[in-house]
Amino acid sequence: MLHSGANRRASLAGALFVFCAGIFQPTGAAIVCAPDRIDTQVRVSQVIDGDTVLLSDGQHLRLIGVDTPELAHHGAPAQALAIEARDRLRQLLAQHQNILNLRYDNERHDHYGRLLAHAFLVGGSSIEAWLQEQGLGTVLVVPPNDWNTACYQNTEQQARQQRRGIWALPAYRVVETTQLAPADDAFHLIAGQVRHVGESRHAVWLDLAGGVALRIDRADLPNFRAWHPQDLLGKRVLARGWLHRDKGGSQMSVRHPAALQVLNP
Repeated sequence: MLHSGANRRASLAGALFVFCAGIFQPTGAAIVCAPDRIDTQVRVSQVIDGDTVLLSDGQHLRLIGVDTPELAHHGAPAQALAIEARDRLRQLLAQHQNILNLRYDNERHDHYGRLLAHAFLVGGSSIEAWLQEQGLGTVLVVPPNDWNTACYQNTEQQARQQRRGIWALPAYRVVETTQLAPADDAFHLIAGQVRHVGESRHAVWLDLAGGVALRIDRADLPNFRAWHPQDLLGKRVLARGWLHRDKGGSQMSVRHPAALQVLNP
């Protein structure tokens, strides 16, 4: 593993880059989602998929703040643009000697044992923001790792507005909960009115029109300090995440405010 002090001069002298015509080009423009610090520098030996790479020391690095389409696994086919996300990331890193600067968040490993970090090119450009900007990934916030969330959201929003990449696909369009087909354990953007707010021992439930329930685990309630669940009663909300079929309908877990938005009447 290379350490942050190893290429200090290169980091200070590195040009700013933006993605253009398949590669990053020097520019005087501001870096999007720039790091506030760099904790270490690493070398990538293999790109596993759009959001996971293998490092030269044998660790798997899972990028924080972004989720890219899934490659084929367990008999399921690759999701749309999954191969492109992997190949574009592989090409990008190869153009930069496969060197990444990492910024850690509140957790350094996930429950699979993978290293977690925000990743940057030596010039300071965010890998997560680049994937979102190209429409090759969605914002994913897994508490307590929520540094730079607002910047990632802004970058993704621009891609959504311009319908880049996945945002041009029907599967990523907002669907009213009253018009949902049976859940297929896939990522969805859903909108609906909160018809009932309930509580159980382990969670708060927002029941939306159309038989869709949003689950907020009690352990995640501190992430939602800005509002009280009962305040959402009767309001329309936009939620994002993986929709699963259960006995009573469809269910989606929401862990962070980045995944739940109150819509204007």
